[in-house]
Amino acid sequence: MSTSTADKATTLKQLHEAPEILRVVNVWDAISAKVVSDLPETKAVATAGHSIAASAGYDDGGMPLDVALAGAATIAAATDLPVTADLDDGYEDPAETIRRAIAAGIVGANVEDRLRPFDEAVARVAAITAAAQAEGIDFQLNARTDAIARGGDRPIDESIEDAIARGKAFLDNGAALVFVPGAIQRDVVKRLVAGLGRGKLSVIGLPGALPAAEYQELGVARISYGPLTQRVALRALRDLATDLYGDGVVPEDTPVLN
Repeated sequence: MSTSTADKATTLKQLHEAPEILRVVNVWDAISAKVVSDLPETKAVATAGHSIAASAGYDDGGMPLDVALAGAATIAAATDLPVTADLDDGYEDPAETIRRAIAAGIVGANVEDRLRPFDEAVARVAAITAAAQAEGIDFQLNARTDAIARGGDRPIDESIEDAIARGKAFLDNGAALVFVPGAIQRDVVKRLVAGLGRGKLSVIGLPGALPAAEYQELGVARISYGPLTQRVALRALRDLATDLYGDGVVPEDTPVLN
C-alpha cells in the first residue's frame, strides 16, 4: 500500500524518537532495497551514497548530484517504507538538493559538514531544515559532523568537544539527529550522548563497533552500516566467481531474490 511522503516522514520521525535504536541496513539499488524491505524487521531504508557512487563508477564523495538523486529516487520507488538518503555534503545548494530529494519521495538525509567552518556548517543545516519545513513534511536530517572522522592528528578530546559543539548547533537549527562517524568506542559514545542528549546520536556500525543493543543502552538513536553491506555482497560475488573458475557450481540452496 502506498503511503504519502508526509506520512513516511512522520513514521521515520517516530522511529528516531522511539526508545529502541533504529537499525537501518543500507542499500544501493532497487533490488537491494527490495530484499532488505521484504524482511519483517525492516522499519526504514537508508541509501549508501558510497555504494551508489561505486555502482555508477564514481569515487565516494565524487558522485554528481543528479546521479545521487536518481539513485535515491530508484530506491524510494522500490519500497513503501520511509527512505533516508546519503546526500554527501548537500552539494552547492543544500536547500535545493533537499527540495529535489523530497520531490523524489525521500524523507530523511545524511548531509556531512566536511569540517567546514563552524558558522558555515550551521548555516547549511539551517537552510536544509527551512527548505524541508517549507515543503510541509517532518524531514529527518541526520546531520553529519566529521569532527572525529576528519580530525587528523588533533587529540580525541578536542574532536569530541568539536563534535558536541557542532552537533548541538545542528540540533538547535532543526536537525533530527547528529551523525558522528568514527564514534565506535564505548567511552567516546558515552561522552557524545552526554553532550548531545539521549536519543540524538547516530553512529555507523563499522568493523570493531559495538552491537546495536549496546549502543541502545548507551542512548544512541540510530545505527547504519554505510558501504559495508555492499562490500559483504561483493565479497560473496567474488567468492562465488572464484569457486566457479575453479570448476565449482552454483549452490543448490541459492534463493530466488531477484
